Amino acid sequence: MKQRDDWHLTEIIGHELGRGDPFAAAIRGTRMPMIITDPRQDDNPIVFANAAFQDLVGYERDEIIGRNCRFLQGPDTDQDALQRLRQAIADETAINVELRNYRKDGSAFWNSLFVSPVRSEGGEVQFFFASQIDITHRVEAEQALARQKEEVEAQVRARTQDLETALEAKTLLLNEVDHRVKNNLTMIGSLLRLQMRSIPDPKFRETLETMLERIDALAAVHRRLYQADDVTRFDVGAFAESLASDVLGASGRGDIRLRSNCEAVAISADKAAPVGLILNELITNAVKHAYGDGRGGELSLDVRQSDGHALIDLRDDGPGFDEAQIARKPTRCTAFTAFAVSVKS
Repeated sequence: MKQRDDWHLTEIIGHELGRGDPFAAAIRGTRMPMIITDPRQDDNPIVFANAAFQDLVGYERDEIIGRNCRFLQGPDTDQDALQRLRQAIADETAINVELRNYRKDGSAFWNSLFVSPVRSEGGEVQFFFASQIDITHRVEAEQALARQKEEVEAQVRARTQDLETALEAKTLLLNEVDHRVKNNLTMIGSLLRLQMRSIPDPKFRETLETMLERIDALAAVHRRLYQADDVTRFDVGAFAESLASDVLGASGRGDIRLRSNCEAVAISADKAAPVGLILNELITNAVKHAYGDGRGGELSLDVRQSDGHALIDLRDDGPGFDEAQIARKPTRCTAFTAFAVSVKS
């Protein structure tokens, strides 16, 4: 049975109200575990321990008094926290640390320890006052939450890895499809060009040449798609500039200069083919008709993002057409000054 006659030990601290001091009574009667140590004695021993502290650690009063608090330490007590505690006592400053301590029966508990110095009127530290709070339930709850968090994060990482692996496989498959489509279109174009050599009719040859230009444009689209890291998006800016350069190069018209200002603007991959065909029609139309009489000039190409859309702006400095004449007698437009295409990004 624990001894409960330890109230008189609080009288070693000099209080002007003496034995009846309410501070001493509060220490003796509170349910919060409290001890007092004397740094003026060798090894700073415990000189007072209230009943709540005895209940917490499971030791009798005579097993506590005269010992340093380190008897509560064990193999899992945080050495860094202990070093901070020792340094605070050496510096005579207050400190709050959380320690894993051990009861007399060997069971562990988490102790939120607050230590503060008690000074005399002259400023000399006479005692250290230490209060403890058993925070085992809180720490165990935090540890359980941390374990659950780690398990969830591990599951998320595993699921993410599975999705990334599946996405990589899908990307490789789509890239392979685009690559094969590009190769097939290139082969079809080559076969048609071989066949075109034996066609004597110039009009039919011109029609076939137009078809080949469209096939080349589609092949260029699929080449861009299989080279892209993101198979779901298509950089229309880089494609437009490349296509314009290819068309001008294939035309042999070195007297037509290309001025381009194409930003990187991504559109949905399913819109790549129609946009490629439209661009091909506009560029080839400019080369054939705006500069069809042999005159040179400058073809201006701009691609930018505007209000969630990809805006493609193509302009030439050809002769244009008479709007009044077109209004009187509709006819085929043989040249244009500017054309803009807007595609939702």
